[in-house]
Amino acid sequence: MGAAGRRPRSQTHIVNSTDTPKPAAYSFAVREARRPGWAVWGERVLQLLIYLCGISAIVFVLSIFLFVFKEAAPVLFGGKLSLTQFLFSSEWYPTSETNKRYGVFAMVVGTFSVTALAMVIAVPFGLGAAIYISEFCGTKLKETLKIIIELLAAIPSVVWGFIGLTVMSKLIVSFTGAPVGVNILNGGIILALMSVPIIVSIGEDALKAVPDSYREAGIALGTTRWQLVRRVLLPAAKNGLLAAVLLGVGRGVGETMAVLMCTGHAVHIPTGVLDSVRTLTANIAAELGEAPVGSDHYRVLFLTGVLLFTITFVVNLAADLIVRGIKKK
Repeated sequence: MGAAGRRPRSQTHIVNSTDTPKPAAYSFAVREARRPGWAVWGERVLQLLIYLCGISAIVFVLSIFLFVFKEAAPVLFGGKLSLTQFLFSSEWYPTSETNKRYGVFAMVVGTFSVTALAMVIAVPFGLGAAIYISEFCGTKLKETLKIIIELLAAIPSVVWGFIGLTVMSKLIVSFTGAPVGVNILNGGIILALMSVPIIVSIGEDALKAVPDSYREAGIALGTTRWQLVRRVLLPAAKNGLLAAVLLGVGRGVGETMAVLMCTGHAVHIPTGVLDSVRTLTANIAAELGEAPVGSDHYRVLFLTGVLLFTITFVVNLAADLIVRGIKKK
């Protein structure tokens, strides 16, 4: 070949295997292999602990349910109790000598009536307070209000019960002329005061979780602050706000001492908010300590606990279906 056909020696490039680019996964694997053994094992132990913490809640809930169901099973499957009578009868006479009757229908109605009234009061105030703290409140006032709300959430339920028994009952008798001040209205107001801190805290977190770009886009379009809240923030945070309301409902259904002291503890179907009622949780708290262990009365109280578990499960399932329906829209 001529000089024109030969490549200069200085331009000759010898391809080496080390010059080929390595994929990112390969280099990462090499770096990971060089980590000390104690670091790898420590990470695996930490992952295992996180996994155990995650499933512990499920294990605990299932264990509690199995324990309650085991105690209630003898009366439920032993032929001593009619499930229809238990669910739809209003006659509760567990200590009768000749004709013991275990009907919880009046207590179910009482539970839902007190909870419904509490949510009617608590949801507007709770969501309104959450919107105010999140969008309209100054920094110093926001911190003060959040501290006050946390203090309200820390008040024990028995203290709320004392307030309802000694203060709220007198106010109800004075303003409504009711014969007694311990009734659905008293229990609903006290439960609302107990549920508002939960609704405010969760609702404010849900509103704060909405990206700031939503607010900036709304302001750029010329919306007022109220229009921004109504048309942008509330639709964007509806799942979190629904969760806040459902947590308030759960607090109302599961509350014991406050409703035991504020609702009158009378077993009958109410006809108005000034009637005394008895809730399922209050009935368990009042009678479980007096029921002989292993007796039908004792087993029926545990069956009432199973009913409470079922009600809570239905409420959570309905909420999950509602949230999924909202997400699909």
